[in-house]
Amino acid sequence: MSLRQRKAFKAIALFLAFSFAQVYVQTSFAEPGPAGVSVPVPQALVARLTTRGGAATVNNASASSGATILTGSTIETPDQVSATIDLGSAGTIDLEPGSSVQLDFADDGTVRVKVLRGCVRIKKKGSGEAEVYTAEGASEKTNSNRKAMGFCYLDGKLNPLGSAAAAAGGGGGGLSTAAKIAIFGGIAGGTVGIILGTRGGNPSP
Repeated sequence: MSLRQRKAFKAIALFLAFSFAQVYVQTSFAEPGPAGVSVPVPQALVARLTTRGGAATVNNASASSGATILTGSTIETPDQVSATIDLGSAGTIDLEPGSSVQLDFADDGTVRVKVLRGCVRIKKKGSGEAEVYTAEGASEKTNSNRKAMGFCYLDGKLNPLGSAAAAAGGGGGGLSTAAKIAIFGGIAGGTVGIILGTRGGNPSP
């Protein structure tokens, strides 16, 4: 065998070795699936915070728009500050001012919101269910016909957001502004009704 032929064989051998190495590297990054089919690795669920009116707190540390929320975190909104937690493909969670929740979520889309104080709204998307619950055992869950729901914490119970009872306990201490308006509005309306009724039955001369 001539020197030229030996060099040619060496060049071909090096080329084949390099080609096999590239194929091995590319297949090693794919996660094996059923019947040897390569499937992409799923991305982890990430939650992002957006605040309005000021900063919120996450695990007792100040947090503003753009902060990352990890599962197991406690999020609190002070007075005059509301917040939205974007769970991407799993949906969104809105917190009213003066609220506190503990948030847990998983990559399969499961979301659990423990309401410690105030009011929360949740809009569920994708797979998995969402649960809003309290330490006292009250619990509400989403299903195929119920993708959005909102509740306020009051005496360990979950009151539908917007109800008179929820308005009374929305802040976790005393009557909220909304409750006071509703109460005083009702008193004023009843007083006007009594006056009109009295005048209607006993017209003045």
